Amino acid sequence: QVQLVESGGGLVQPGGSLRLSCLASGITFSISTMGWYRQPPGKQRELVATITRDGNTNYADSVKGRFTISRDNAKNTVYLQMNSLKSEDTAVYYCNADHPRDGTTFRYWGQGTQVTVSS
Repeated sequence: QVQLVESGGGLVQPGGSLRLSCLASGITFSISTMGWYRQPPGKQRELVATITRDGNTNYADSVKGRFTISRDNAKNTVYLQMNSLKSEDTAVYYCNADHPRDGTTFRYWGQGTQVTVSS
């Protein structure tokens, strides 16, 4: 059974920082592309950042220079370090895994963790 469990969300003031973690099980983590997406209130889910098995990263323009995605294959964990947070970063943040198997890529999602940026 595949599980992606996010942690680290919460309430933070504008300009503050948070680090999200996502622990994966049930997949071969080291060969999976991992990502973070978010869904702001009343809006659609959007890409935040991804990291490939080789460590190549991709970021949404809105978070470049403020957020950093990283992975620890020994711990089956992907992280999202969020600095200089803004009110518009308020959203539910979801961990994502794109797991290749038998010539097909299977996509999995975590349950999400709330991040609220407010004074």
